[in-house]
Amino acid sequence: SEPPAWTPVPAQAAALLEEAADLLVLHRDFAAAVERCEAGCDSLGPGPGPGPGPESFAEVKCSLCVVGIQALAEMNRWREVLSWVLRYYHVPEHLPPKVVELCILLYSKVREPQVMLEVGSSWLRDQTNKSLPEYGSLLELYLMHVLLPLGRFEGAEELVRGCDVFDSEQQLAFLSTICQSRRQWTQQEETRSAAEEQQDPATETVLGALSQKLLTMLTLLRRALRSMSSHFYLLPYKKMLLATFLLYLVVVRLDPAAPTSLPFIYKLVQLFRQAWAAVLSPIHRPPIRD
Repeated sequence: SEPPAWTPVPAQAAALLEEAADLLVLHRDFAAAVERCEAGCDSLGPGPGPGPGPESFAEVKCSLCVVGIQALAEMNRWREVLSWVLRYYHVPEHLPPKVVELCILLYSKVREPQVMLEVGSSWLRDQTNKSLPEYGSLLELYLMHVLLPLGRFEGAEELVRGCDVFDSEQQLAFLSTICQSRRQWTQQEETRSAAEEQQDPATETVLGALSQKLLTMLTLLRRALRSMSSHFYLLPYKKMLLATFLLYLVVVRLDPAAPTSLPFIYKLVQLFRQAWAAVLSPIHRPPIRD
């Protein structure tokens, strides 16, 4: 019997991969490159694994994801990378080693290594992945770019001691690196604490100066209010109220144009003059205080 022919679905995905790579490298059209990668991964579907032909099903899918990751990173959409690749691989354990490597390096570069903490741990614990030739290099990458920057020293030591890929010499070298990173981490924490302690007296000095200024302003405000209250207390309230009431009668209740209103208005003007003179007289001026 003749060998089965290469199915058209992987051929379509391979064509989309080539187009996406051209868009990424030559045309720098990153959005279009991501669209081609998505179309290629959708055409492959879940996939049964390696297929016939010069390029396997898994290799085409992995290459599509690699191009898509690079295009997303170029558009500064790195936050979407992990969820984007998990859309096609569903669980972290099924991610190809190349995809895991790119994700670790990307999130380490943007200083967000905690994104890969659980994903990398799940991938490294998988028994199938432990048999891959890339397992040792990925464990080292996860150790140096995820665990140590996050201060997970105990987890790093446990991971190195429980790894069968490293020999005793490699384990000692990694444990020495972990110990050195722990010392540097401790020194940085001590330096940061000392700097914060030095900032506290300066902050207290600034707050003390602000409090003194606020107290001075409140004292001046209290003196001003006391002076104003003394001034208003000395005003002839009865005369002012009476003049206001008479003004209301003239404007609202009387007709100023009527001849009978002229004597009343004349008396009202005299009353206002007396009240104004009383306000400006030396007797009613506010006393001067120190």
